[in-house]
Amino acid sequence: MRSTDARLPILVAFSLALIGTTAAVLNPSPGTSQATASWTFDSSSVGQPPTGFTFGRTGSGRPGRWVVRAAADAPSGPNVLAQEDSDRTDYRFPLAVADGPMFGDVSVAVRCKPVSGRVDRACGIVWRYQDENNYYLTRANALEDNVCWYYVQNGRRIEVKRVHVPVASGVWHSLRADMRGDHVEVYFNGKKLIDVQDSRFTAPGKVGVWTKADSHTLFDDLTATTLAP
Repeated sequence: MRSTDARLPILVAFSLALIGTTAAVLNPSPGTSQATASWTFDSSSVGQPPTGFTFGRTGSGRPGRWVVRAAADAPSGPNVLAQEDSDRTDYRFPLAVADGPMFGDVSVAVRCKPVSGRVDRACGIVWRYQDENNYYLTRANALEDNVCWYYVQNGRRIEVKRVHVPVASGVWHSLRADMRGDHVEVYFNGKKLIDVQDSRFTAPGKVGVWTKADSHTLFDDLTATTLAP
């Protein structure tokens, strides 16, 4: 049997072929089952949707406009992913979801910058995503100054926990969710704000990013890491 170290180049090559030009790489840690996927959007074509992603929309209204943009202040330059459609439909949640890999117990994180929006100004991450109507979600909102945790089931977004915290517009923030089994912890700018339990979705799912209504939001450095049970 080959060692984990010997398999590493093969796994990395496979993951690059799977995800495409969005620069996602699986990195199993020697001696463990841990793996990480990351998306920086730096090798994607500016002005085009990133390859390796599928785009959806929970609710109604337009599906969203997801494109790669150059940004001088990108956390890891030069590119970011932007949602730019300004449809003000209130119950409208555009999604950009990585085509793979799938994760069960996972730490998923992103850097995000709320730019503008009159109805909403939100940035979110999703995990254990089954389809555009069934997934877990946490998001930060710069109009409301809060971070919330939700589940979306059969197209209905249900709020479970809300924490009031300053969320500045035009500034990069970090948002992270760790989920093991039914235990969820949500971190905003490195501080844990939410600790809840939910066993609604147990199967592994995809990860991705999320906005609401007319939110113009930038995303960078989406990462997902498997967690030991």
